[in-house]
Amino acid sequence: MDDEELLVDDARELYEHFRFVADKGQALLRVDKFLTERLQNSSRNRIQQAADAGCILVNGRPVKSNYRVKPLDVVTVVMDRPRYENEVLPEPIPLDIVYEDDTVLVVNKPAGLVVHPGHGNYNGTLVNGLAYHFKDNPDYDVNDPRMGLVHRIDKDTSGLLVVAKTPDAKTNLGKQFFNKTTKREYLALVWGCPSPSPGTIVGNIDRDPRDRLRMAVFDPDSGIGKHAVTHYEVLEPLGPVSLVKCVLETGRTHQIRAHMKHIGHPLFADARYGGDQILRGVNSGAYRKFVANCFEVCPRQALHARTLGFVHPVTRREMFFTSELPGDFKELLDRWRARAAQE
Repeated sequence: MDDEELLVDDARELYEHFRFVADKGQALLRVDKFLTERLQNSSRNRIQQAADAGCILVNGRPVKSNYRVKPLDVVTVVMDRPRYENEVLPEPIPLDIVYEDDTVLVVNKPAGLVVHPGHGNYNGTLVNGLAYHFKDNPDYDVNDPRMGLVHRIDKDTSGLLVVAKTPDAKTNLGKQFFNKTTKREYLALVWGCPSPSPGTIVGNIDRDPRDRLRMAVFDPDSGIGKHAVTHYEVLEPLGPVSLVKCVLETGRTHQIRAHMKHIGHPLFADARYGGDQILRGVNSGAYRKFVANCFEVCPRQALHARTLGFVHPVTRREMFFTSELPGDFKELLDRWRARAAQE
């Protein structure tokens, strides 16, 4: 997902799947009818649901299904995952399934597991594991973008993700992400101690012009990038590092990682954003050795998607899920706690 392009300003990353340019002589026509005529396998009702979820754009902006297409309008259909270049093949990848019913599945993703196939990762992904899990379910097609994962986290971030098992469920959950009514809470170990606490980071996020694999933060009034808001609270100061809770108001690529770097507190061991260097603490051989051992214990950004909350698409019941810290993050935290207790 590092090289994908964010298309619209909402709480999800959305990727272009279809693009149509209206002819110069195009008569005014509702966008749902315009697309129904061009997408053979999609009903008008499904297209209307996609519009409600913010997945139909005209000239780059979300529109309702009653929008009337004009000559030379650029109409795009976007979805919350990139188009798969090849058919996704089932693979027996172990999955930590936290919850499952006929409509949704919640999975606890380990660090190191890529979410979607693409960009050199065409197998061994979470989606390949889901394809295997659902291989005996005739109603689930992992290659059908109308169902599946509703959001993503980075390869080296651990934690909770929700999977929609039906098109209606994905539309409903997509709308919840679009309207920012889901609850997403992360735990991060960062260098230093952010202040004030609690605090809020507001800064647009876009590609770093010096490094396309990294995101940069720009002034909210700059007109560059997408609006992004992260709320944070220091839970446990541990001298050179702190355990921080982060709550996403928006959901941009690398949002927490880029925002924390922006305020001078990169995530511990986050090589992309400079967190794999010693940024705080005493300049002694013993301390350098201690930190080097910590990098070995948790050789990835110390970030975990701990809490996920949403309204069930069918029962309308509010659901909350919490995931314990994985072993590498827990051991890392225990080491810093033990060191802090000795000082």
